[in-house]
Amino acid sequence: MIVVDCRYIRTRPSGIAPYVQALVDHLPALAPDLRFAFVKHPEARARLTTADNAREIVFPFEATGPVTMWLMPTLLGVEWRQVSLFHATFNILPAGLPVPAVTTIMDLMWLEQAAWCRQPGPWGHIETAYYHHGIRRALSQSVRIATISEASRQAIARVSPAAARRTTVAPLGVSEEFRPMATDDDGAMAAAVREKFVPGARRYVLTVGQNAGYKNHAGVIRSFARAFADDPSTHLALVQRLRPGSELGPLVRSLGLEHRVHFLTGLDFAELRALYWGALALCHPSLCEGFGNPPAEAIAAGCPVVTSNRSSMPEVAGEAGLLVDPEDDGAIADALRRVAHEEGLADAMRARGLVRAQRFRWRACAEQTLAIYRAALADLRRTPARKSPFASLAG
Repeated sequence: MIVVDCRYIRTRPSGIAPYVQALVDHLPALAPDLRFAFVKHPEARARLTTADNAREIVFPFEATGPVTMWLMPTLLGVEWRQVSLFHATFNILPAGLPVPAVTTIMDLMWLEQAAWCRQPGPWGHIETAYYHHGIRRALSQSVRIATISEASRQAIARVSPAAARRTTVAPLGVSEEFRPMATDDDGAMAAAVREKFVPGARRYVLTVGQNAGYKNHAGVIRSFARAFADDPSTHLALVQRLRPGSELGPLVRSLGLEHRVHFLTGLDFAELRALYWGALALCHPSLCEGFGNPPAEAIAAGCPVVTSNRSSMPEVAGEAGLLVDPEDDGAIADALRRVAHEEGLADAMRARGLVRAQRFRWRACAEQTLAIYRAALADLRRTPARKSPFASLAG
């Protein structure tokens, strides 16, 4: 049996949840010869799966917390003798697992640039110590490591060449529900969502992502101000999953943009997709990304993308996007103006984006993850001394 930690599937949105959901949706059918146990958070009230070769285990503790880090093997309530492999799906590897583990490492920002991730104040330093501990254990003890971009694999190689030799890239996917606007009803939805969330705008720039330092939302606001200072009918919609607008209000006011910058949260899927449909462009000048879900969603929905020329963003947007230095507000502003004013550019970007989005499929991500499981199990069969005495390789 393979145990997969799926606790990021819950009522609140997150960037990791679609990845874990894809594993739940596809792994049982892809591997009918294996048995799976999906660890579930109590907030995920619906059944995760009805597959005959999968079951669910409710674990009522936070995915990133002390119980997960130090007590999970004791409290999980599984018969470890029946477990072949544990998949830690969100960067950290719990201590004391009595079975071999695969860990998915999304990125190494907590090791390389913790200031971009942590909250202000003492709690931020506790977060940093926590992630350092869990990620370094994952790098040193995981029998195989999955990561989601070549940029993240290179980061792993910088920190631990030995871990990089056990690392395989399995790029994330994008839901087929992120599709271009196709009907009059879609157009009406896009117009209604613009009126609801971006009132007074003739057109708008869209930014999507949690309110964390590495997302560079302050740079988005400054660049937007430079690009459209003389166009009060163009607004900025900032969809922020965490603490919407906090710490950015003074910047908005100093630039005189109080009525043109809209901080949004709590949108449902249809509303978010409609925002992509109606946007002039997605502006995503992030300083670092393990993959970059918003650029992938945008190109799949037919929205032009302005994004960073570093980290994983070129892997995702490629020739479909305008790639800029995320620390150069002038370059970001110039790219936004190009999309707004250069004849034919936005249409060409949409067309290239729809082609490029075809390479990001969740089934393919699950297939590559399954290949990592099988490679790990094969490694353990060849070198049984590395295997826990509690682990059985019988499916």
